[in-house]
Amino acid sequence: MVFEDRLDAASQLARALGKFRGKNPLVLAIPRGAVPMGRALADALEGDFDVVLVRKLGSPGNPEFAVGAVDEAGWTYVADYADEVGASRAYLADETATQLATMRVRRTLYTPARPPIDPAGRIAIVVDDGIATGATMIAALHSVRARHPKRLVCAVPVGSRDSIERVRGHADELVCLDSPAGFGAVSEFYRAFPQVDDKDVIAALGKR
Repeated sequence: MVFEDRLDAASQLARALGKFRGKNPLVLAIPRGAVPMGRALADALEGDFDVVLVRKLGSPGNPEFAVGAVDEAGWTYVADYADEVGASRAYLADETATQLATMRVRRTLYTPARPPIDPAGRIAIVVDDGIATGATMIAALHSVRARHPKRLVCAVPVGSRDSIERVRGHADELVCLDSPAGFGAVSEFYRAFPQVDDKDVIAALGKR
């Protein structure tokens, strides 16, 4: 399955999640890439929209390869292969501090006038544009679970089979449109996969 772009993926996810339309769901996107998708999904499901801030912990020498992730409260998920790629305890502590600082800046930038929308007692749908290692999604789900949603849903257009199974136990429900056997990068499953910048995130959060 190849999507035209993130909005096409959001449209297809909205059909798969149609049972939540009209039930006041809260759609929470992982910045920055998933934000346009999350905004469109929230609109389609007639729900609220916000972001859940998490950051991957990149591996030594390869910051794009996640060896874990950290949520806004400082909780960390560390993959079982982290030590094998040289991510020592000291390295992870430094990387965690760096990513927490980044999230503090982003929170001030994205929602300066309000706190995050509270998912307590609500259907919370955490969305990303794809799952590669699963680290950031696990951290995002943990972050939202800690605030006691009524139901916690993970929604992605595509993900690697191993990572989808790794993530599944962290949500009450997981919706993934495609989990192909041959999985490289998330971007391979989109014909158009432009960068999403902070201005795009702020604009999406400002819509009502």
